[in-house]
Order: sequence, then structure tokens, then C-alpha cells
Amino acid sequence: MNESMLKGILAISGYPGLYRLVTEARNGIIVESLVTGKRMNVFPSAKVSALADISIFTQTGDIGLLSVLRAIFDKNQGQEEPAFTDQELKNLFETEILPDYDRNRFYLSDMKKIVKWYNMLIENDLLDFDNMDEPVADEAPPSEK
Repeated sequence: MNESMLKGILAISGYPGLYRLVTEARNGIIVESLVTGKRMNVFPSAKVSALADISIFTQTGDIGLLSVLRAIFDKNQGQEEPAFTDQELKNLFETEILPDYDRNRFYLSDMKKIVKWYNMLIENDLLDFDNMDEPVADEAPPSEK
């Protein structure tokens, strides 16, 4: 799977939005917010997840976040995902984006987070599936949600 476009893009528990890895520091890492452009130090005790390592629970295993982002990208022809009500968003995932998601372990809050991340990545021109060398694989190694 070609996950290089998500390499260096991080989600940090307790902090809104997404961050770009700038450099490693002696006492953690330095990141830059994709929303504000501000830099901050993240200490080793923080829960940091690289988007390239995140996978989503499905009925048959796990699927990489990049595959889910690709499904949203294809559905929207590379444009931002519009706002939906909770029920509309759930229906969208059930019918178009990830029909076999695990209803016991993948929640509406996860769907909202993924759509927010997708929109941030589109706004910052960080998703470019048109120039990928290889197709996105359906499966990814298990990771945290």
C-alpha cells in the first residue's frame, strides 16, 4: 500500500485537528498544526498516532485509513465532504464508504473524526490519489482506531 502521502501526518490525543511532524526533539517531537500553522512540542507521554498506521475495524478484519479516505475522495471527486446530520453520515458510511464496518467497534464519533481529517487533508492539498503509483490495498495491519 502506498501510504507515503500520510507519512508524517499525526493525530494527537487531546488536541484537535491534525499535525505535520516537523522534527524530533530531545524531549519529544515538534509538530505543526495543519489548521493554525503553529508549532508545538509534544512530549513522549502524549498518545500520538500516525495516520498511515491507523486502521478501521470491519466485519472481516481491519482496513487502512488510506483506503477509507480514498473511498471518500472517489465519492466526492476530490472535493471536500459536505456536512451531514448524524444519521446521514451513518447512512453514508453504511452504503457508500465502508459498508462492512464493525458496528460494535467503529462509532459515529469515529466517522465524524475521519470526515474532519479528510476535509483537513483536502484543504491542505495532502491527498493526491490521482498521482499514486499503485492502488490502495483493502487491508492494513491491525492498529489502533
